[in-house]
Amino acid sequence: MMDHARDLASVRDATERLLTAAAKLDNAAVTQPSRLPGWTRGHVLAHLARNADALVNVLQGRPMYASAQARDADIERDAPRPLDAQLADVRDSAARFQEAAAAPADWSRTVELRNGVTDSASRVPFRRWIEVELHHVDLGIGYELEDLPAEFTEREIEFLVERFSGHPDVPPVHLTDGRRGWRTGREAEGLGVTVRGTRADLLGWLAGRRDGAALSVQGGPLPTLPPL
Repeated sequence: MMDHARDLASVRDATERLLTAAAKLDNAAVTQPSRLPGWTRGHVLAHLARNADALVNVLQGRPMYASAQARDADIERDAPRPLDAQLADVRDSAARFQEAAAAPADWSRTVELRNGVTDSASRVPFRRWIEVELHHVDLGIGYELEDLPAEFTEREIEFLVERFSGHPDVPPVHLTDGRRGWRTGREAEGLGVTVRGTRADLLGWLAGRRDGAALSVQGGPLPTLPPL
């Protein structure tokens, strides 16, 4: 059972961490490359703001984005702004999301996200938490996967394992950090490939933030995962 109210508090805390860290940048730093190919830090901050508004749309029964083209155009439009404007937009859009997600609602209802993806409304705050935490790392300003809250790391691993479970392009994989294991990929008899590493490195590989070089693999090569 998802605790959307608890997740909403975690989103608020994660947003404050990001805003505090990003406030130490300057206008020149905002124009520099982020860790996401082709995106500056300004692109990441603009995306975070527009994603908050998009998830308000989801919660209120509107399309998440008008179109894929409109989503991309909005990010490109907002990316070059100076730091103060970026931070104000992230803060204000985050407040709009908090207000929408705190309103009384049927949290068991199904909502539609991008590309026809559906989910329980109760999981929308966690999806926003993912955006804030991972994109904080993507800014490349000293916040690493190892710095993520332990609860978030475990839940995001579970979320991505679920996403790749049964995927025809992912071979059977057993992931372990030495204490806990997860299975994902195609259904098959036998163990398949075993991937071992720290939770930060496992998450980095699953989320496309690390190449898996720090992981140990048995039973075959490290699988190539589809893009998220």
